[in-house]
Amino acid sequence: MHTTARIFKALGDETRLRILGLLTRGERCVCDLTAVLELPQSTVSRHLATLRNAGWVADRRQGLWMYYRLAGEENPLQQKAMELLRRELAALPQGKMDQESLAAYLATKSEAACR
Repeated sequence: MHTTARIFKALGDETRLRILGLLTRGERCVCDLTAVLELPQSTVSRHLATLRNAGWVADRRQGLWMYYRLAGEENPLQQKAMELLRRELAALPQGKMDQESLAAYLATKSEAACR
């Protein structure tokens, strides 16, 4: 029960839900997330740590940069919740705006950034 509570407690923040929504389109560097969310790197990293500790995201380091992707496929409850989140977050006005902001940001992002 403790694990289940931790999984759902991590979803109790708007910023963390927005991060999950952005990661539904694939792996992202922290700099991508900070640009779209318009939040300091330290704030985004703190939320990512909460999501990672709850099993929602996985990370990898490439040089100086950290990249995050959705995780939780090994937990059936989390997998079902992620399916629901994928659908519902994409349909929310904020989710749509975040996806549009991400697309616009990536269209102008330098090739050398985050490499």
